[in-house]
Amino acid sequence: MSQPNIAVIFYSTYGTNHAVAMAAADAARAAGAEVRLRRVRETAPKDIVEGQDAWKAQLKKMHDIPEASVDDMEWADGYFFSSPTRFGVVASQMRAFIDTLGGLWANGKLADKCLTATTSAQNPHGGQEATLLSLYTTAMHWGSIIVAPGYTDQSIYDAGGNPYGFSAIAGGFDDAGRKAVAHQAKRLVEMTARITG
Repeated sequence: MSQPNIAVIFYSTYGTNHAVAMAAADAARAAGAEVRLRRVRETAPKDIVEGQDAWKAQLKKMHDIPEASVDDMEWADGYFFSSPTRFGVVASQMRAFIDTLGGLWANGKLADKCLTATTSAQNPHGGQEATLLSLYTTAMHWGSIIVAPGYTDQSIYDAGGNPYGFSAIAGGFDDAGRKAVAHQAKRLVEMTARITG
């Protein structure tokens, strides 16, 4: 199998999805992929971000990670997305990035690429499954190939049993979650390698 290019694209307000994305990037590299770790640009007003110490600190913590671009999406053979849920869908910052991809979509450059996703919310019933399903709906419009973890490894059960993709309680990314994310990232790499041949 060939070495696939994997873009790990994330948005994180307070750090949970940043930690998930870093774990996914590490696992994808360990599985043999070339990886680009990219953060989605912050679109919230500066005064809102700076009015919350934890939000401001997280943004500073990620300053050395390049912002996701259209070029990253074209380069990649597969995508690992991570975003908090906002009212049952991905955060608006992630949606704003996705909405810049119309040109790639129109030219078929998002088709036949593998995609998997993770999310977080404040509580276990805060919209995690709906968030992942809504992101997968976008992937279907692109013609991408969804690589959900399903129940393909014990780590999925141990981390709460979400077959659509790992989902965390905000601030609660633990060892069980790391194992589930590592499995999901490895599965993405393996499936992407099969597609790219």
